[in-house]
Amino acid sequence: MTRFSETSTDNGAAPTPDPEVVTSLLDPATTAESIGDYVRAWGVRIRNGESGMLPVVLGLVVIVVIFQSQKSVFLSAGNLTNLFIQSATFILLGMAEVFVLLLGEIDLSIGYVGGVAGVVTVATAAPPGNHPWWVAIIAGLVVSTLIGILQGLVVTRLRVPSFVVTLAGLLGWEGMLIFLADREGGTNGGGTIRLSNSILLDLVNGNLSVAAGWVLLVVGVAGFAAFLLLRDRHRRAHSLVVPPFGLTIARIVAVAIAGFAVVAICNANRGRIVSHPVQGVPWVVLIVLGTFIAWTSLLGRTRFGRYVYAIGGNAEAARRAGINLGRIRTAAFALTGLTAGLAGVILTSQLGSISSNVDGGELVLYAVAAAVIGGTSLFGGRGKMLYAVVGGLVIATIANGMGLIGLSASAQYMVTALVLLAAASVDALARRNSTRNS
Repeated sequence: MTRFSETSTDNGAAPTPDPEVVTSLLDPATTAESIGDYVRAWGVRIRNGESGMLPVVLGLVVIVVIFQSQKSVFLSAGNLTNLFIQSATFILLGMAEVFVLLLGEIDLSIGYVGGVAGVVTVATAAPPGNHPWWVAIIAGLVVSTLIGILQGLVVTRLRVPSFVVTLAGLLGWEGMLIFLADREGGTNGGGTIRLSNSILLDLVNGNLSVAAGWVLLVVGVAGFAAFLLLRDRHRRAHSLVVPPFGLTIARIVAVAIAGFAVVAICNANRGRIVSHPVQGVPWVVLIVLGTFIAWTSLLGRTRFGRYVYAIGGNAEAARRAGINLGRIRTAAFALTGLTAGLAGVILTSQLGSISSNVDGGELVLYAVAAAVIGGTSLFGGRGKMLYAVVGGLVIATIANGMGLIGLSASAQYMVTALVLLAAASVDALARRNSTRNS
């Protein structure tokens, strides 16, 4: 319901909508005519409850300042690079969860689905098969995707709530993980399978050369700049609304600065032995970045993405508009399984092994936390892959910083819980303010 101004006409004409409310409903990136207009429109959106990622970003800054004041090595190049690596699994699992959360669904099984994918990957690359690394990864991802499709079909065809289906999946795939790990690794070895393929190990533990990192940064920024400029040119040629040129340049500069900071940090020598420097951007950073770009493009620039947001916003309206709800939901669960499988492969590479002791229940809680902390709504229709990236960084920062200052695991769980509760509270307050102003 739209809020109207008090200065309506006396001749029976419709009252005039409040300009601030109208502004808050529009995207300032496409409606502003200058950077000043963009900043003012953004301020209006914040006052009307659309704060976006601002609270969690400010919270992340506060957390970093606290840990740096307690342990001066927190912002060192070695620890920040380690933080990038630690956050990879959380970010990927968070992105996996975003697909179903946007639909108002949930997947509680992705922790063990990723574990199963890790076992299949290691077993495929190990003797006696000794298949190439890329065949092993494809095998793991195919299995996790098929699991996602299976669970999606049960949800859509049998109309069983996703909470129940994926809770059963959590238990079932945990059993499958234990069975496979014990069979491949042997119960005497605690069901642990060692990763012997050097390329699979290097997915997390390997680094680009210093020169390659800078070259990729230049190519990436140039590609991003070309994309934005060509997009604006295309929109202008078709008489569509175009963001201010200054805003486009500001985005390019922001990406260039962020990229420069990451590459500079990773290229610093973080080895303790001078004769054997350890430097370069870890491969896993590129894997996470590539996944983020692919899934962001899928949700933001394709018909499938528009349908996902439409179903999450109002499933009945989407059905009446001719959208095949079952097909989109099944595809979303498939993508959740695929991304969870990739997270499982990354976790296996990071640990150098996979075992039946993988705590998939904890991983899925962190996955949901990463998505929600970043700003994805549990009620569907609102969220981005960027939210999972920021949320995953928050969780990894808490774990990393508390490990540095020597706090126990129990304290880490409690602090992460408080951060999650605070993020959910901010989201609830923002929704309440938005409803009150509408």
